[in-house]
Amino acid sequence: MSSSFFIKKKENPSFPKNGSASTGSKRKSDGISGSSAKGRAKKLGSKFNEEISSDSETESPAVHKKRQAAEEDVYEETPQEKKLRLAKLYLDQLRDEEEKKAEEESFEADLVAGRLQDEVLEQKGKLQRFIAKELLPPDASEIRLLRGHKLPVTCLVISPDDKYIFSAAKDCSIIKWDVESGKKVHTIAGGRKGTEDRHVGHTAHVLCMAISSDGKYLATGDMNKLIMIWDAGTCTHLYKFTGHRGPVSGLSFRKGSHDLYSASHDRSIKVWNVDENSYVETLFGHQDAITGLDSLSRECCVTAGGRDHTVRVWKIAEESQLVFHGHAGSIDSIQLINEEHMITGADDGSVSLWSVNRKKPLHTVRQAHGCYGDAGLEQPHWVSSVAALQNSDTVASGSHNSKVQLWMCGPGFRTLQPLFSVPVTGFVNSLKFSNSGKFLVAGVGQEHRLGRWWRLKEAKNGLYIIPLKRQSPQQEESSNTDC
Repeated sequence: MSSSFFIKKKENPSFPKNGSASTGSKRKSDGISGSSAKGRAKKLGSKFNEEISSDSETESPAVHKKRQAAEEDVYEETPQEKKLRLAKLYLDQLRDEEEKKAEEESFEADLVAGRLQDEVLEQKGKLQRFIAKELLPPDASEIRLLRGHKLPVTCLVISPDDKYIFSAAKDCSIIKWDVESGKKVHTIAGGRKGTEDRHVGHTAHVLCMAISSDGKYLATGDMNKLIMIWDAGTCTHLYKFTGHRGPVSGLSFRKGSHDLYSASHDRSIKVWNVDENSYVETLFGHQDAITGLDSLSRECCVTAGGRDHTVRVWKIAEESQLVFHGHAGSIDSIQLINEEHMITGADDGSVSLWSVNRKKPLHTVRQAHGCYGDAGLEQPHWVSSVAALQNSDTVASGSHNSKVQLWMCGPGFRTLQPLFSVPVTGFVNSLKFSNSGKFLVAGVGQEHRLGRWWRLKEAKNGLYIIPLKRQSPQQEESSNTDC
């Protein structure tokens, strides 16, 4: 029996029965895996205990401090703290936005307040921008000459946007110029005497012109007692006003409207409504031919009375007039600086500064353009034109002494001081500042606009565009320090 028992034992390892050997191996593997899992758990537990331990006896003080610093760096805020921090950030952002908005509103308010203040001062005639000290004399190479008229230029105007110049001359023509390129945009040719019925345009010397403040209408007046209204954009003829009994010597649109004032050698002032193509009224008062007229936004105009030696302010609504005396010669040109101050030029060589509140000039410059002639027989150069940069302290005058003179009005328009002169050869028959004050245009001819007393053969009939450069702040500071 014992032998058979051992024989059976030998057979089992070669051919094990299902389940016996596998269960043994399974238990064995379970035992191995269990022991390894317990080992890993012990290691993790020990590691976890080491990480959360804060008072381990085995740690040194240096390691402990480093661990505390690391814990502080990875500190996580609570939800309540996060809400508080975000709320503070939001409040700071709102505060910054409100402060920025308040600054912008205050800046805009300052701009609006400044604009309103300027408008109030302008209406009162007390606005005076001090820019004369900033102006620099232009170089001769910077002055441009535009030639197109065959005879002397008598008058000119600049469009409100400073892009175009309209000029007229003794050749009866009207030319529209582009300021930037200096080229002709449109030409209205003059006609011969006797062709008035069939010619669209002037057939006599054009003495004056005006453009409305919106740039819509252009008005021109001639020696044939006619006033013609043109579309300033297309240069097409619109209307013809008749009524004056003498040459039309002055025209001006009331600023902000289409009311037209005209002056004539018949010593009368007429008021027209261009929109309705109608005549309004006539005003009388001058004792001699009227030589110049100007107006701004008030319902009034100023005129120069030629050899009656008077300047008059006409209040249209009240049908009244103020009379001013000052010049010894014929007052040939007049220009408003603002609503209450004006400048005039006369053939006695003087330039005068006026206020509508005083019957005498505030200041007069005698022999403003020098004298000519032999010793002991000197005669002053006639002042043939004046111009003013509106609401500023800068004015200009022209004569036939080959110079355009710029002047600075003192504070309160009490004085008139020379700034610099610009060389221009010929009779300066018309002067106009651009609305921006960036350039001055002089209409020049070989003869005076009102007659043929002299003839300067070396002069060229045309327009001189004179740039008005200003000092930079650095240049101004250096000039002040030099003084």
